[in-house]
Amino acid sequence: MARPLDLDETRGFLASGTRTGKLAWVTKSGRPAVTPVWFVLDERADGFDLVFNTAKASGKAKAFARDPRVSLVVDEELPPYGLVTLDGVVELRDDPGPKRAFATRIGARYMGTDRADEFGLRSGGDDEWLVRLRPERITAVTDITG
Repeated sequence: MARPLDLDETRGFLASGTRTGKLAWVTKSGRPAVTPVWFVLDERADGFDLVFNTAKASGKAKAFARDPRVSLVVDEELPPYGLVTLDGVVELRDDPGPKRAFATRIGARYMGTDRADEFGLRSGGDDEWLVRLRPERITAVTDITG
């Protein structure tokens, strides 16, 4: 039977390994869209933000400017299976220092520390946004197969 995760377990689940987020938003035409994103967590006193980068010219960046509401799911694809769904709003930021720093952290997580700076340079540049997803609703479960 599925077991709910508490907030600390949810943080651990999201930060574990190289799980990819599947981000959903609505396109200009009203069509739903989903894309994978690499991310890291940024702790706050009252919770956390999920942080990633995206190209300023991307469809999702344009969608975020129109409507910042998104949904993101991260799942464990092996038994006993688990998932975290975050519903919330995103904020686009263009601060060069934090943008590069977070892109480097993301690169270290998904590409390894030896390529972190390379990813930071590529994904933390002037043509990229730093995106913060502030969860408003979290659904988190593990042991789905019991």
